[in-house]
Amino acid sequence: MESIKSHSYEVHLEELAEAALRQHVAKNNYSKIFLLVDSNTHKHCLPLLQKKMQGKVQFDAIYEIKPGEEHKHINTCMLVWQWLSDEGADRKSLLINLGGGVLTDLGGFVASTFKRGIDFINIPTTLLAMVDASVGGKTGVDLGALKNQIGVINQPQMVLVIPDFLATLESRQLTSGFAEMLKHGLITDQSYWQSLRETKDYANATTIQKSIAIKNTVVAEDPTEQGIRKILNFGHTLGHAIESYFLENPEKQSLLHGEAIAVGMILEGYLSHKLQGLSALSLQEIKETFLTHFDHVMFSLEDIHSIVELLKYDKKNAYGDINFVLLQAIGKAVTDIQVPPEMFTDAFAYYKEA
Repeated sequence: MESIKSHSYEVHLEELAEAALRQHVAKNNYSKIFLLVDSNTHKHCLPLLQKKMQGKVQFDAIYEIKPGEEHKHINTCMLVWQWLSDEGADRKSLLINLGGGVLTDLGGFVASTFKRGIDFINIPTTLLAMVDASVGGKTGVDLGALKNQIGVINQPQMVLVIPDFLATLESRQLTSGFAEMLKHGLITDQSYWQSLRETKDYANATTIQKSIAIKNTVVAEDPTEQGIRKILNFGHTLGHAIESYFLENPEKQSLLHGEAIAVGMILEGYLSHKLQGLSALSLQEIKETFLTHFDHVMFSLEDIHSIVELLKYDKKNAYGDINFVLLQAIGKAVTDIQVPPEMFTDAFAYYKEA
């Protein structure tokens, strides 16, 4: 399957991924090669990776972190930085990140800042990470429960997408990644949106490649998110606030990223209908699609108030304005839209009625 050329690196899929890693290590005289895993990928994914590498890529040291968004913070970075230092890592070392979006975001940030930057390679193991975190060079960690407040944009040497890892995931994790794939259709490609709505097999190499290609096209035009790249945040303004709120409240069951973003896309679909002319039929289609795949989430008035308060921390904000990405039609997104505060309650009311 053809590789995808990103801004300064390539995303290799399936057999090409395995060959690319072996060739890259063979031609670069790295002082040491380090592997970052979490407890899940250490157990379920590392043996498969080692089998595919057939002993041709050796790791000098392996470090395991705890899985989950709640561990994506600077304290975990401190542990990994210290480990690299203790193991004698230098600026000619390589860090390979084997895991989902939490691990590749954190590992990329660690590599980008250790000794002012060492090479890193991402090997995403979840569908979400393959179609979302694989492209764009965003690295970073959360600040408390606030998503991705600390980080840099820095590109890996390459990204290796091996769909075989998806067999290690439970269905909830796969569905979480599907939310981002649906988003790619909503913001750029109506035909892709329709094909995803009609398929029951979205976690395959061909569809994964299509989603990666869509995101790559957007990122290549705007690497530092000054313009069109912002459309990738559709559903994320309210979705990230929902994800953060549920993460920081012990009485709430935490939502996976895709689960929170699915709610966000219904809410922001409603705002798109009211403010940008998205048709009522398209709004209905968006709502029905996400509620077919994702459980309905209950919000009290207190929940809604707290979630809206979190919007002030969104990374797209500028000069005190909360900037939304909305849809004029399925496949056509617009950026930097301000929403009257009273409309948030209406959007949640629409979601509740669903």
